[in-house]
Amino acid sequence: MNTTNDKGALIISLDFELFWGVWDVTTKERYGDHILGVKKVMPGLIDLFARYDCKATFATVGFLFAKDKEELMKYCPGNIPSYSNDSYNVYHREVPNIGHNEIDDPYHFGFSLLEMLKATPHEICTHTFSHYYCLEEGQTADEFEADTAAAIRIAAANNISLSSIVFPRNQVNEEYLPMLYQKGIRIYRGNPTSWIYKPRKYAAEVPFIRLCRLLDVYLPISGYNTHKIGKEEGEPVNIPASRFLKPYNPKMAWLEKLKLSRILNEMTRAAQQKEMYHLWWHPHNFGMHTEANMNNLAKILEHYKLLQQKYGFANYTMKEAGNL
Repeated sequence: MNTTNDKGALIISLDFELFWGVWDVTTKERYGDHILGVKKVMPGLIDLFARYDCKATFATVGFLFAKDKEELMKYCPGNIPSYSNDSYNVYHREVPNIGHNEIDDPYHFGFSLLEMLKATPHEICTHTFSHYYCLEEGQTADEFEADTAAAIRIAAANNISLSSIVFPRNQVNEEYLPMLYQKGIRIYRGNPTSWIYKPRKYAAEVPFIRLCRLLDVYLPISGYNTHKIGKEEGEPVNIPASRFLKPYNPKMAWLEKLKLSRILNEMTRAAQQKEMYHLWWHPHNFGMHTEANMNNLAKILEHYKLLQQKYGFANYTMKEAGNL
């Protein structure tokens, strides 16, 4: 393995998925307002990033590259995932129920948002074609390869060349990395090194692990989570995640200063140690309490500018960081 970093840097990635990312764990009745809020969140994020001259990577589910259901079906692979637990199978459980396009189904379509992103300096990468779960039982390497090929095809039809990937539910499957590399996807977001963030099947995300991760938002349970970038021959470059930007929750508002302090301290350490700090979240996390969430992000970006002035702290997309 070789590592090369001449200065620290902030990397930001967002998992852009709309309802495709949560359809199997919640309902429109419970979470739909968060999804609809993304229409307001995306232009707000783009404006805020521009104000601080900051670039991000938007990991986009391939389904969202389609203008309508007809186009989506055209790109769906024949070899779909054969999860042992069929309640994960989006093709069987969710695709048959979607509307025609973004006008009548803004939960599943967001082509206007993709067009908005294309007009910015941000990177658009893949969050797989179908929000594919790479560690769940039953699915195979051939099925994932078919999913990846579909993502590449529909992106190319939109004049986007995919260079990076974010694995849904952070289910990094190392066996799939060489295939991704061969298909031109040369960067991925790995997980923090602590055992509480180890890639797992969804059923293995037991309450104790969730509690540890919740505590880690506010207290240094897992350390600083800053990283050097490493590369293995014939595999994509790992740009590990550092911290999930937990959205504002009015019931836990008294802990917001502690949450932000943890992030700012980690960023400072990354700048001092000339390491990478990789912050991530979903646009729909900001879909409610949008103003409070945007204010938190503004404080983070303000701190980034201070570190830039003091330490030369940089900002890269995942693709740029992987190409260093």
